[in-house]
Amino acid sequence: MEVNDSGSVVLTAYHSYTPARAEQSFAPEAPPSRPLLLRKSLPRCQRINRMISNESLHPPVYSRSNSQASVDSTSMEDFWCEVENIKESSEDRQDDQTLLEVKSPDEGELEAEWLHDVGLSTLISGSEEEDGEALLSTLTRTQAAAVQKRYNTYTQTMRKKNKHQARDVRDIFGPAFEAIPASPVMTNGIQLPIHKPATSYLECEFEKVNQSVTEELSFEVSFSESITEIPKHREWHSNQSFKKEESALPNFIIRKSRFGLTEVGDLSLGDMKKIRYLSLIELTAFYDALGIELKRNRAERVRGRENGLFGVPLTILLESDQKKFPGIKVPLIFQKLLLKLEETGLETEGILRVPGSASRVKSLRQEIEAKFEEDMFDWEQVRNNDAAGLLKMFIRELPSPLFTVEYLPAFITLVEKIPEVKLQLQALHLLIMLLPDASRDAAKVLLQFLKKVVSNEGKNKMTLWNVSMIVAPNLFIYKGKRANQEEMLAAATTARIVRLLIKYQDILWMVPNFLISQVRKMNEAAMNNTKRQLMFDKGVRRLLRRKTMERERPERTESDIPEGVIRVHAPLHSKVSMAIQLNNQTKVKDILARFCCENSHESSANMKMQVQSLHEIGGNIGQHCLDPDAYMLDVYHANPQAEWVIKPKIS
Repeated sequence: MEVNDSGSVVLTAYHSYTPARAEQSFAPEAPPSRPLLLRKSLPRCQRINRMISNESLHPPVYSRSNSQASVDSTSMEDFWCEVENIKESSEDRQDDQTLLEVKSPDEGELEAEWLHDVGLSTLISGSEEEDGEALLSTLTRTQAAAVQKRYNTYTQTMRKKNKHQARDVRDIFGPAFEAIPASPVMTNGIQLPIHKPATSYLECEFEKVNQSVTEELSFEVSFSESITEIPKHREWHSNQSFKKEESALPNFIIRKSRFGLTEVGDLSLGDMKKIRYLSLIELTAFYDALGIELKRNRAERVRGRENGLFGVPLTILLESDQKKFPGIKVPLIFQKLLLKLEETGLETEGILRVPGSASRVKSLRQEIEAKFEEDMFDWEQVRNNDAAGLLKMFIRELPSPLFTVEYLPAFITLVEKIPEVKLQLQALHLLIMLLPDASRDAAKVLLQFLKKVVSNEGKNKMTLWNVSMIVAPNLFIYKGKRANQEEMLAAATTARIVRLLIKYQDILWMVPNFLISQVRKMNEAAMNNTKRQLMFDKGVRRLLRRKTMERERPERTESDIPEGVIRVHAPLHSKVSMAIQLNNQTKVKDILARFCCENSHESSANMKMQVQSLHEIGGNIGQHCLDPDAYMLDVYHANPQAEWVIKPKIS
């Protein structure tokens, strides 16, 4: 940290692994007329508060970035105190992980990585891949333009390097790459009327009354296709204060279509992989439509600990926990830390903000590492502030941050360059869709906990902005050896990101219907390609001729079922199958209620209808847990070849 005579503070770098510079980095040099001991007699957090106060009294001697100027100086107190607490907790500990240095890629390499990440590596390799052709056939106009732009950049770079000439996209896939006209994307594979009356809403707000404006969100049309004009970017001025109150944010409601809403856990892993491909293409097209460059960090390979609890990758923790509890999605240690705070700490004043004892937290960490696996650790001994310290330590010591190093620039850009909250939310929504399963599941339970903290603001004195300022450095300041001044200067920006994540989390876990529609089309295109290949296979043709000549007695098939009638299977009930006639008003919950009535003689322990869900399986979808409010006839028309099964929903 550099200090000038006026008392202004410039944070030049932050290195969590350099304990020798702790005092130097965060304490201003004492004026010559004052003894040095007077400065060191103050607690570190108070010294930071004084520095922030001094900064607000004198104009800075450097040009402030947008993220700095967007927040008044005094509001940063909690953030810098939390940064100092992070440094103190890591001073006496050896960093266990090693980052493998990777040279900065050139433009061509970045575009090649992008094409690989969206499932279009075939454009580079030249191989004939069905998935690539199927994916290209589903793209909207803006999405196709985004792919074309990246592929053109890649081919131009390859020509400059005198490497092999890359083929044109149409040379590989023919007309499949031609951009789809700029019309609304069909929802779940069928046409929707433009002005369909709403059936119900999902509203995103806290329990307390919020007087802010309510706006409507649509999941039916591609976000990038919805941008008709580029909004003007509003520059922040140094004397402009940022509105931190929750009431400054609008409330949003999602108009439910007749297909209902789909959470990320409602789709199969295979379909979620395709959702990621499409989300990255859509995010790129969205940024292109706004005239903003989508920057990404080069993905870094990280070697973390392979055993223990803290500093261990989420995937390794899950592999270990799933041996005991199959299907678990969030590491047990993370769940336990959150549960401890939910049970005893939600009403604690200053929870998350007031640090626990550094020595106690260090001792508790060692004890947890030794006793947790055998379930011998006594959680009753843990004070609430110490538990909060352990939680934050677990988050920031993950080898790969929850919101990934790769997309950190995209998170920063969405609040620095996109002026409207609605557009920020749409970009954030797509970024959440891109997260790995383990990271997204862990982020979901964390944000649910933070929402509960804010809901108890009356007792714990932690507002939405307070919580955001405390959590931001733990989530977004990467502790690796590449942590630099840019990440620190984005302090205010990261707090604004966390504020959006907490406020709108109920929306962020919903998969947009237009992406599900594209997955359906992608699956249908892949199936059609497979059928065409089979028809050219001589062995298959011979088998079909033999079957035709045998004239075996045909068995009754699902095609014999009349139009508008589905057969629903319920293997866990005594009545395992039932044919149901659908009409325009039949909802999923009506079918579940009918099975409940037909099996009412079963014991409540066996039925557990409250956790039973209707699943759409096969056809143009892998597996889809349906919203109870979805209209079944619409879903049936979107996927007439599917099977319908009632079974417990995996949570």
